[in-house]
Amino acid sequence: MSNVVSAFIENINQEWQMKVCRQLDATIREAIPDAEARIQYKKPHYLKNGKYAAVFGTAKGWVSFTIFNATSLKAPSEQFEASDSGDRLTIKILENQDVDYAKIGGLLKEAAATIS
Repeated sequence: MSNVVSAFIENINQEWQMKVCRQLDATIREAIPDAEARIQYKKPHYLKNGKYAAVFGTAKGWVSFTIFNATSLKAPSEQFEASDSGDRLTIKILENQDVDYAKIGGLLKEAAATIS
């Protein structure tokens, strides 16, 4: 975990959101080992070869996680919401929700493979 992402996560007020964000960071690092992390727009953004790969952030009642370059992904529509252009997939994670981090990691790895 990078120092900037660690600091972001440690400043999250709700313990459950902190836990989810730690797991998302680990999932991203596993899927894209060479990802560069930085805080932009008050959220951790992960880049591969200088291009956006993923971002997560917190809101009052959820954690949102977005995968970029997602046009070719086949994600469960009951879990993920696609952007209008289809290039991004977002999942809103609620407290006590079962999260399939392996599925998220697989989708992220697949999307990141399209980044040159």
